[in-house]
Amino acid sequence: MRYPQGGGLTAERQQFREELRLKAAERFAQGEASSVIAKDLRVSVRSVQRWRRTWDEGGPRALRSQGPASLPRLSEKQFAQLEVELAKGPAAHGWEDQRWTLSRVKTVIGRRFHLTYTIQGVRKLLVRNGWSCQVPARRAVERDDEAVAGWVKAVWPCAEGSRRPVEPGSSSRTKPDSP
Repeated sequence: MRYPQGGGLTAERQQFREELRLKAAERFAQGEASSVIAKDLRVSVRSVQRWRRTWDEGGPRALRSQGPASLPRLSEKQFAQLEVELAKGPAAHGWEDQRWTLSRVKTVIGRRFHLTYTIQGVRKLLVRNGWSCQVPARRAVERDDEAVAGWVKAVWPCAEGSRRPVEPGSSSRTKPDSP
């Protein structure tokens, strides 16, 4: 299931799902079968069985919503500060080249906000806020096009190897010597 940009269920959707669970709880008390409840509420039997176990252990109160699964660890204000830091570039933070990597962004978050993120957590944070992976738009200043062209002509054919045999062969794979 794909979630909206916030990364979890909206408040309305959470409320809707909680109401479904509470309707199921009322029917558990009446002794109805899980398959009937599932069909009427248009959910899977497995979900109803899971809800029934939870209801058996803690009653209807256990079926109430627990809130969002996880809250963003950086607030919107903090993410805006992070964007300012990223706009300064990696050199301003002590790296020699001008490439932002996920591990570097993770380091900046740790230094600036004293929070620990995983590499995948940083990626999700950036994607959730509209950032994407980028490839440099320009070629490196140090690039020597003449040297590249010479390498492609001289070295690459030797490294690649030939694809077809030079000598004449047979068109048949099963009988190579047939005329």
